Amino acid sequence: MKALVLCGGSGTRLRPLSRTMPKQLIPVAGRPVLLHVLQNLRELGVEEIGVIVGDWREAIEEVLGDGSAFGARVTYIPQQAPLGIAHCVLIAREFLGDDDFVLYLGDTVLTEGVAGIAEEFTSAPTAARIVVQKVSDPRAFGVVETDADGIVTRLVEKPRNPATDLAVVGVYFFTPAIHEAVAAITPSARGEREITDAVQYLVDTGHEVRASVHSGFWRDTGRVGDLLDCNRELLNGLRRSVAGRVDATSEITGDVVVEDGAVVERSRITGPVVIGAGATVRDSHIGPHTAIGAGCVVEAAGITDSILLPGAAVRRVSDVHGSVLARESAAGPAARRLRLTAGRPAWTGAAA
Repeated sequence: MKALVLCGGSGTRLRPLSRTMPKQLIPVAGRPVLLHVLQNLRELGVEEIGVIVGDWREAIEEVLGDGSAFGARVTYIPQQAPLGIAHCVLIAREFLGDDDFVLYLGDTVLTEGVAGIAEEFTSAPTAARIVVQKVSDPRAFGVVETDADGIVTRLVEKPRNPATDLAVVGVYFFTPAIHEAVAAITPSARGEREITDAVQYLVDTGHEVRASVHSGFWRDTGRVGDLLDCNRELLNGLRRSVAGRVDATSEITGDVVVEDGAVVERSRITGPVVIGAGATVRDSHIGPHTAIGAGCVVEAAGITDSILLPGAAVRRVSDVHGSVLARESAAGPAARRLRLTAGRPAWTGAAA
């Protein structure tokens, strides 16, 4: 089985964070989201991975290379514009050939993977198998309707009145039957070839499509709150490792990773926390569920439940909480507290 990973989106919901890096490379728990995706694919035994890329191709290639570092072979497939998920399948036809494949959105985090569902797909072949999850409010998702045997009868994109609570999570298993479907459908009102339309074509033309319910942690990392949720969940599985330098006056409690080249001086670190390679933390308190990116600088600051993207700096801010700081950004003494809401910084508290 091959894999097709989609990394061509523009990440508009994550601006301004996505202005300096693609959303698939925004790190959670110290690693880009895309690397968490590749880890899940390797757990399935997938070795041939096609990656759909857009404007951020060079940045993504720099991280993935030819795939050999992950025990895989990566083929890059350019998409000139974000014309829909089904369009990605269409332009990947030569790479996919006549093999079964798993389609995986590159900004999707499933901490427990989909190995069990992959086994269902291979042991009981159908034209397609869609990974779904029960949600409290399905109106923001593609929604799957099934019969009593779990066979898909209908897919609806963001329905006003959902018939079920089964939301599509962004992982699909396909046989080559999908190629006829993506070629047959026409672009939707928003100008995209929708994968929901392609799957509905399979259903309408008599192909069997099944849904498998995923019950573990799932988020697509399209919003700041989702990034923080993923960061917390993944950090909870951290194991202590100190490769960088921690001076004798610093205190480390719990599961903390200090990567090679990082420096911690006169500080208190309470895990789970990741401090990236080459980062510097001085005279500060870093609280639980914080990931400090490579090359960051933290001085005389307090940070909890936050993500600092690579190269960010925080100096003399006493309470950074629930925040994501953009790459190469800086937070200084203009305020004592920083909170990030929907990608925009909101300052509270008196000036330092």
